[in-house]
Amino acid sequence: MNTTDKKISEVLAKFGEPMAGNVWRVQGTAVIYHKTLERIAAQAKVVFDEPKIIRAERDEAVIQVTGRMGDRVEWSIGEALIGVNYRVSGKQAAYVYAMAEKRAKDRVILKLIELHGYVYSEEEADEFKQGRPGYADPHVELEKTEPQKGKVEAAAADAKVEDDLKAKIKKAKTINAVTDLMLHADTQKTLADLPEGIRDEIRDFAKARLVELGWPTKKAA
Repeated sequence: MNTTDKKISEVLAKFGEPMAGNVWRVQGTAVIYHKTLERIAAQAKVVFDEPKIIRAERDEAVIQVTGRMGDRVEWSIGEALIGVNYRVSGKQAAYVYAMAEKRAKDRVILKLIELHGYVYSEEEADEFKQGRPGYADPHVELEKTEPQKGKVEAAAADAKVEDDLKAKIKKAKTINAVTDLMLHADTQKTLADLPEGIRDEIRDFAKARLVELGWPTKKAA
């Protein structure tokens, strides 16, 4: 595990969150789920001031957010401009203010827990969302429903993949081994091809294995 991964892993462990299943990479950049940062903020009792609207247009919003965690205070800016750093496709509604606020809050949370610059929120860029496990391109038309037989075969194949991956997780003898397995490119690709429910089940299984192996470590706690 490199220095950056070690830093991310130790900080997340303080809030009961394993790196495996919460962080992935897009062209070498570590990216974290927005929902993970929300859980961390709740656990850390982060309090946000009323946001300041810096720019308000139909297709653009720029918002300043200030957050407090104990005696620490951090602020950051969130921007969303349709067609530039916020892509909307088809009949999908555009929520520029909500996106700007999420980006600002995620940056503030990362600053408060001292991970700013080590990992980025998935809301930071479209490229991060497109690179996350299980991403489905909204531009691609959904395929026609397959016959029932095909559904059964697909479900059986997914179940086998799930069993095989869980077996690998179970065989991992150390915390680092589990983390490396879950972050490996092949594992990320496998998870991306699975239904969301099975992905969540595998992530929970990996977290349980980490706990079984002694995670979080006393140093990280």
